[in-house]
Amino acid sequence: MRTIAPLPTPPDTTVLVPGSKSHTNRALICAALAPGTSGLEGALFADDTVAMVGSLLSLGFRVYADAEGRTITVMNPDGQVPAGPADLDVRMSGTTSRFLLPLLCLGEGTYRMDGATQLRNRPIAELVTKLRSLGATIDGDSLPLTVHGGGLRGGSVVVQGSVSSQYLSGLLMVAPRTEAGMYMRVAGELVSKPYVDLTIQTMAEFGVPVQAHPEYREFTVGPSSYTPSTIRIEPDASAASYFFAAAAITGGRVRVEGLGTETTQGDLKFVEVLRRMGAEVTMTQTWTEVRGTGELHGVEVDMRNISDTAQTLAVVATFADSPTEITGIGFIRHKETDRIGAVVTELSRRGIRSAETPDGMIVYPGVARPGSVNTYDDHRMAMSFSLLGLVHPGIEIRDPECVSKTFPDYFEVLETLHPEPLPH
Repeated sequence: MRTIAPLPTPPDTTVLVPGSKSHTNRALICAALAPGTSGLEGALFADDTVAMVGSLLSLGFRVYADAEGRTITVMNPDGQVPAGPADLDVRMSGTTSRFLLPLLCLGEGTYRMDGATQLRNRPIAELVTKLRSLGATIDGDSLPLTVHGGGLRGGSVVVQGSVSSQYLSGLLMVAPRTEAGMYMRVAGELVSKPYVDLTIQTMAEFGVPVQAHPEYREFTVGPSSYTPSTIRIEPDASAASYFFAAAAITGGRVRVEGLGTETTQGDLKFVEVLRRMGAEVTMTQTWTEVRGTGELHGVEVDMRNISDTAQTLAVVATFADSPTEITGIGFIRHKETDRIGAVVTELSRRGIRSAETPDGMIVYPGVARPGSVNTYDDHRMAMSFSLLGLVHPGIEIRDPECVSKTFPDYFEVLETLHPEPLPH
């Protein structure tokens, strides 16, 4: 249990957040498939990226990680996936499982992939089915999975867009290494489109172009090779959302360095929602700043493309002067937890009215009463609900260590919003 101390005065500060998990794990896949030596600067060191690095090491890739310097070097002289057998533990990392599974299909031999119980319950059958249609041999439809390498030939495939953009990203990153390349058509509405943009950007950083057709309906990648590269990982926009929200609800000012107008991370658009609610937002190429004005208004907002910030907005909505309706996020029920049900349940436990809808939730203004918040082993539940405690006294976060999935020192950084260091 961790008690959050209310801020005695609004924050007026600059915050440094860790590197992007999404960029780090995509870059690790591309670097592993590039013949030669590649480097990541500013990489994230957290459970999800440790899961990816550990899995690459288990496969036989040469990976050198410097947590203090936040650098990762990947060496693969021939750009091939080391032959099995190999056993991989992807822990609780959904991105690792969904990016590594297609990569394993490029190798030769047998590979077994498993993870934590929580991850075993998360969907992956859609990706398994598509890989089989492209020639892969995979035993099982959920973790643990066994891959018999050597069969992935590429070709044409239809991907359902409504479940997870990570399936499409995983296929895109292995497509150039298949004999035929891949043509991918998206059925239905593609969720989390900015994450596909990030995949395309990362592939381009390693020398592979993707032909993306209008409206994210079709993607074509021809057979080619990745080029070894050294790239810079920018700060994580999802992680930054908590500090932007803190400024909005307290009437303070928070700037995040290294995250500005040139980012391809869609979650930075969270600040535009805060602007609609009444906060002031300033952006340059190198930083973004939010100032709270003392007034927040409810909004109706479709967050299907920035769904990782939906829980953050739900907490901000409790400080508005009218209800907020979040739509387009029905698919987040299948994340680390049912993120809609969990938010509504915990707001209710703290005395704040909210309601589930088929594709989102409605949150009403309210004052949180003291007490604990269950986090459901979901890092975003812990980080978003901690914001309540910056204003309302007596808020306690259960199992706070779950933030190690993407932001191990989150609570230490949160404490920097206080004008004086807190006693321990």
